Amino acid sequence: MAVLSDAETATGYRLAGVFVVEATPETAQAELEKLITEGQYGLVAVDTGLITDPLTSTARVMRGRDLPILLPIPSLKDAFSPDTVDAKAYMGKLVRETIGFDIKL
Repeated sequence: MAVLSDAETATGYRLAGVFVVEATPETAQAELEKLITEGQYGLVAVDTGLITDPLTSTARVMRGRDLPILLPIPSLKDAFSPDTVDAKAYMGKLVRETIGFDIKL
């Protein structure tokens, strides 16, 4: 597994033991295509703050390939941006969309 992330978020993924490729919005597409063509990873998680729709943006490169599976992951900046009024509701929505039900603590 590899994660394509910004420099700010990359540290958290590294602490979790995940291989991370840092990118900026300008370099993210090239880095993602490199991860795909190298063929070393079965799963590549892509920060949607860098590439909004990684599945569409890599359709040409992925043609004829089964792997890697591309997993768009929400940017942490989205959860805590001034536009997001309620971070708790945002995180709850992410959990609900991911696993299909709410978890209340």
